[in-house]
Amino acid sequence: MRSRYSAFVKGDAGYLLRTWHPRTRPERLELDPRMRWTGLEIVDSTDGSAFHATGTVTFRASYRGGSLHERSRFERVGGAWVYVDGEFLD
Repeated sequence: MRSRYSAFVKGDAGYLLRTWHPRTRPERLELDPRMRWTGLEIVDSTDGSAFHATGTVTFRASYRGGSLHERSRFERVGGAWVYVDGEFLD
């Protein structure tokens, strides 16, 4: 989750697509270059250890003018954790 947040901060769409589950990954991703992310708070996580194949991360990502509160689902693909989808909470 933290690496994906960092990719959003840097505008690294390639990394975000590479770490997105092939089943749910869009063909391309266009990021708004004006977006200014200002912080990440991990609120909760479930599963996601070396012994799990799935996990969730609930987080709040702040940006200039607001925040995004989401519960994200992750799965292992080829041994790597990838983003599946998320549910907005606020």
